[in-house]
Amino acid sequence: MGKVVMYASVSVDGFIADENDQPGPLFDWLVSGDVPLDESGYVKVSQASYDYVQPYWDQIGVTVVGRHVFDMTDGWDEKPPSGIDHVVVVTHRPQPVGWDPEVPFHFVEGVEAALAKAQELAADRVVEVAAGDVGGQVLAAGLIDEVRMDVVPVVFGSGKRYFGSVEAQHLLEDPDALVQGNRVLHVRYRVRR
Repeated sequence: MGKVVMYASVSVDGFIADENDQPGPLFDWLVSGDVPLDESGYVKVSQASYDYVQPYWDQIGVTVVGRHVFDMTDGWDEKPPSGIDHVVVVTHRPQPVGWDPEVPFHFVEGVEAALAKAQELAADRVVEVAAGDVGGQVLAAGLIDEVRMDVVPVVFGSGKRYFGSVEAQHLLEDPDALVQGNRVLHVRYRVRR
């Protein structure tokens, strides 16, 4: 079974979006370089960011998101983002009316059930869990192996927290990766068991 990784771009004060769910400059690093990171040609990063991010992206088999993110992105027009094979949506609501049941999106109630479905679909590939409320719930359940952050030099002051509403302390190991790109610092921590 592949590892479970919580991942997102984050402000230095720990937010993944402002109070209006807007990422502001959090994704500026994705257009701050000259090395294409995906086939669109729009996403271009520094060589250091490419060397760090691309191997990780190539390992992801499934992304787990909450219904809020799914709704905000309009379900990515029924195409999983960034070449991901499947998206598992944690939700208490059914799939949208008219949703094509053949597209690789899976609507599951509860984080434990969603993670089980994601691990089944991913096999030995990485299960990526979006940071925020769902990511915080998966961390609180003790199911996250690794935390990855793309730390962007901006202070939001308030907004949507990287770890959602996690209330208990969780220890991480010392960072085992620290890579500086253009307008971003990539950091990776293993979760202490």
